Amino acid sequence: MHTIQQLHAAGQSVWYDNIQRGLLVNGELAGMIARGEVRGVTSNPTIFMNAITKSHDYDAGLVPLAQAGRSAREIFWQLAVEDIQAAADLFRPLYEETDGGDGYVSLEVDPYLANDTAGTLAEAQQLWQRVARPNLMIKIPATVAGLPAITGAIAAGINVNVTLIFALERYLAVMDAYLAGLEQRVTAGLPVDRIASVASFFVSRVDTKVDDRLAKIVARGDAHAGQAQRLPGKAAIANARMAYAKYQKVFGAPRFQALKARGARVQRPLWASTSTKNPAYRDVLYVEELIGPDTVNTMPPQTVTAFLDHGQVRSGSLLEDVAGAEQTLASLEALGISMAAVTEALEVEGVKSFADAYTALLDAVEASRKAAVAAS
Repeated sequence: MHTIQQLHAAGQSVWYDNIQRGLLVNGELAGMIARGEVRGVTSNPTIFMNAITKSHDYDAGLVPLAQAGRSAREIFWQLAVEDIQAAADLFRPLYEETDGGDGYVSLEVDPYLANDTAGTLAEAQQLWQRVARPNLMIKIPATVAGLPAITGAIAAGINVNVTLIFALERYLAVMDAYLAGLEQRVTAGLPVDRIASVASFFVSRVDTKVDDRLAKIVARGDAHAGQAQRLPGKAAIANARMAYAKYQKVFGAPRFQALKARGARVQRPLWASTSTKNPAYRDVLYVEELIGPDTVNTMPPQTVTAFLDHGQVRSGSLLEDVAGAEQTLASLEALGISMAAVTEALEVEGVKSFADAYTALLDAVEASRKAAVAAS
């Protein structure tokens, strides 16, 4: 049993934070599934930007679309939908085998819609119908505007991957949005037993932001420097462990139990951004320290490779020293590092990052479109 299979035995699913056409056509993704290395796929605008702009995998599909007069945006979404459908078909047997527990492929709504509730919900519905796969998850950002769209999508029977969660308070609102969507379905007399959702709680970016603030305190050399020197690399794991404690409380409460009696599933916490950004940290840090039941860890290629090579499975590590996690966050606040300010900045940066990647992607597709038309 390899290390990722050990993770699965400990209750955590590994989803692959990567998609590109080459993986779908050369059998690499199918092989990873067959070997039990991945049980789902996540994508985002940055992943598609890298896939389409840094390879020639899409040339054959792009050229006829360009010559048919499609716009850059229409070309991108056609190519993306084709990839998502192909990946979903590869995972369909696992989806059926696990009764909808795993085998999901995620596709994000247009990142320009992050602050547009109605636009987000409309796009989620359109993409759900267009991809037409039961093991699709539509990614919706956990912005203030995204919350009611999450409720609306769940109520409409759409599987949702809620993305860009950084703050504990916002995570509580995400879980509430999911439960509200299920409750709307129950009120309408609709089934809830086939609705799936994950809440993507971002990890490494928290340490990057907090560690930078800690370094400035250390550099000042005042009375707080010693305390600040002991805290780098601790904020992200503490934040995630506190999030899991909130998950346990919410999904153990009577509100969800009433839905569970009707077949509803928990909204699993998904640890995202799990590749370490600081080379001083162990490259599988955000996997080894966040192992727990009913969770997902979405790993980029380098993290999958690293964990298969030297990862260590400590079952239930996510549940360790929750009191210590709470103390870590309290210590940061005592040093003047506001987690509310940190997580708010991370959300704004995350939304902008995906929008910028989408812009770069459309610009690249437009250049290829023009070249294809000129050559025809």
